[in-house]
Amino acid sequence: MSAPLIVCAHGTRDPAGRGTIAAVVAAVAARLPDVAVLEAYVDVHGPDVVEVVDGLPAGEGGVVVPLLLAGGYHVHVDIAQAVARRPDVVATPALGPDDRLVDIVLDRLRSSGATAGMPVVLVPAGSSDARAQADSAAVAEALARRWGGPVTLGFAAGPQPSAADAVVLARESSGGRVALASYLLAPGFFQRKLVDAGADVVTGPLAPDDRLVDIVLDRYRSALSSAPAEGP
Repeated sequence: MSAPLIVCAHGTRDPAGRGTIAAVVAAVAARLPDVAVLEAYVDVHGPDVVEVVDGLPAGEGGVVVPLLLAGGYHVHVDIAQAVARRPDVVATPALGPDDRLVDIVLDRLRSSGATAGMPVVLVPAGSSDARAQADSAAVAEALARRWGGPVTLGFAAGPQPSAADAVVLARESSGGRVALASYLLAPGFFQRKLVDAGADVVTGPLAPDDRLVDIVLDRYRSALSSAPAEGP
């Protein structure tokens, strides 16, 4: 068998959100029948990523793929520290930026009734980590190129502007209808906040979607192909 794969998400108290993430992990496992696919989390609830990494058999290696859309604190600190004590375990970058994530956002916009060129506010969860903000900005820029209309960032929490404030600014700038594009993985508290942000169109979260599974598999296989001989 190949090295175990740990799919590491943030964690949420929302039952629907937990179910959505569990379904993504199950879909990954179904695509890798000869690989032990484990789930782990960095916050809110377990199994904790440190415990899952520590529980891997010694010498068999392992790959941690963050089920996170941007590479902020949880990727560069929490997950990095979890694998630091295990030279046979590696962690991959976050899921984004990736053009397939932009594809999903575009599909969500169109299916929600947004019209071409309509101003869009792209809303990630938000992070104080500049690396995560840069990743989200890169996705917003890629979305703007393909959407053909103005795309600005708002945040569900943390940095400014908030999603609601960004919607107001976009409406003042355009004088018309505004779409709010969720850049969240799963339903939960943040997604519910987006519904109340005042936009004319609000999209659902990115999961479930097979393209998310594709990205996880690509991260895993890339880690295997680039690992040193003593690694996974």
